[in-house]
Amino acid sequence: MTYLSVSTAPTALTHQALGYPSLFLLVLIGALVPVVPTGALVSSAAVVAWHQALPFSLLLVFVVAALAAFLGDVALYWLGRRGLHSKNGSRWLEAIRDRAPEERLEQAQGKLTEHGVAVLVLSRLVPAGRIPVMLACLLAEWPLRRFARGDVPACLAWVVTYQLIGILGGSLFKEPWEGVVAAVLLTVAVSAAPSVWRKVRRLAA
Repeated sequence: MTYLSVSTAPTALTHQALGYPSLFLLVLIGALVPVVPTGALVSSAAVVAWHQALPFSLLLVFVVAALAAFLGDVALYWLGRRGLHSKNGSRWLEAIRDRAPEERLEQAQGKLTEHGVAVLVLSRLVPAGRIPVMLACLLAEWPLRRFARGDVPACLAWVVTYQLIGILGGSLFKEPWEGVVAAVLLTVAVSAAPSVWRKVRRLAA
C-alpha cells in the first residue's frame, strides 16, 4: 500500500483543490458541446487520483464527473426542448441535429420505442451514441423529468466505465503521466472500436 509523505501531502491536496473544479467545468462543457473528450478526462483524473492515494480521491472523481455530466445533459436537453417548441428553433437544437446522422437517428428512434429508458442508459456507453438518442427523446416529446430519471443511471454507468479504464492505466505504471497516456490511448481505442468495426463490416459486405 502506498502512503503519502508529509512533504507530498500538501502538494496532492493542492492538486485536488484545483483539479476537481477543472474536471467539473470540462465535463460540463463537454456535455453541452460534444467536442471535449470527456471520457479521456475522467480516465486521466482517475489515474491521478489512483497515484495520489488520498482518502476518497476516486470517490470524489466519480461524484464530480457524474454530477457534471448529468447537469450538462439535462441543460442540453432543456435547451433542445426550447428550440423544438420555438418557431425559430435554436442553435442548440441545430447543433444536436448536426451531430445525429439520419441513419443513427432512425436506429435510436427504433430502439427507444422498443426499449425505452434502457436505451438512454446505454447511449452514454456507446461512442457517439448519446446525441442521437437525446434527439430521439426530444422528437418523442419526452418530458425533461423523464429524461432526467433515465440520465442518472446513464451518467453513473459512464463514469464507472471510464474511471475503471483510468484505474487500469494507473495500476500498470509507476509514473502518473504514463498512466494518463495509457488511459487516454485506451479511451481512444474504446471510442474508435465501433466505428472501425462498422467500416470492416461494410468492406466485407
